[in-house]
Amino acid sequence: MTGRVEGKVCVVTGAAAGLGASIRALLAEHGGLVTGLDVTPGPGLWRVDIRDETAVAQAMRRVVAEHGRIDVLVNNAGIPGPRKPAHEVSAEEFDAVFAVNVRGTWLCTKYAIPHMGEGGSVVNMSSMYGLVGNAMLPVYHASKGAVRLMTKADAATYAARGIRVNSVHPGSIETGSAKSVRQDTGDAARDYNARTLAAIPLGKRGEPADIAYGVLYLASDEAKYMTGAELVIDGGFTAL
Repeated sequence: MTGRVEGKVCVVTGAAAGLGASIRALLAEHGGLVTGLDVTPGPGLWRVDIRDETAVAQAMRRVVAEHGRIDVLVNNAGIPGPRKPAHEVSAEEFDAVFAVNVRGTWLCTKYAIPHMGEGGSVVNMSSMYGLVGNAMLPVYHASKGAVRLMTKADAATYAARGIRVNSVHPGSIETGSAKSVRQDTGDAARDYNARTLAAIPLGKRGEPADIAYGVLYLASDEAKYMTGAELVIDGGFTAL
């Protein structure tokens, strides 16, 4: 029995920890030839700042030099940005979030797509907050909404080449970064965390593997007729 992405050349950004580490491990477990990119150095990772066009271009060329092509790109890297209302966010804070979440996703796609053939798959990490909003993290929400629509535009653009582009929309997931946000002791943060959990019909937060299996599906040939779609994995949060 072979893996679900057996022999596919996969690139995963933000692969050092959290969702990215889980995605990277699961794709490799299922036979993928996985290159993990991250701004943080780590075992088996390539240090790449996805905001840097030259660095991204060099990384994609290096993958192709080693493996001959790219079959799967998972644009997972992202940052939450400031927990402030929009009128308190600085231009520098706004630009920092969009540089990673939107520009980085675009750059990696820009330099991976030329090396993809028919059957290629791009998986963009959006969020449940790319579908709905709330009173916190407005810049993050805006960036994930941008990723959602960039996904649809790219799906329409590259369908003729047999390349699929889909977005994944995680809900509240138990990752290290999410836990650190929830440890904020302010009244507004506690209220937000309690309301978020109460609004999940399944009554609990998800695990990184829940998202990784969704990515595995989109990366595999099982999803060969799926493009421009939103795979929502949020415990039912956006169903209400």
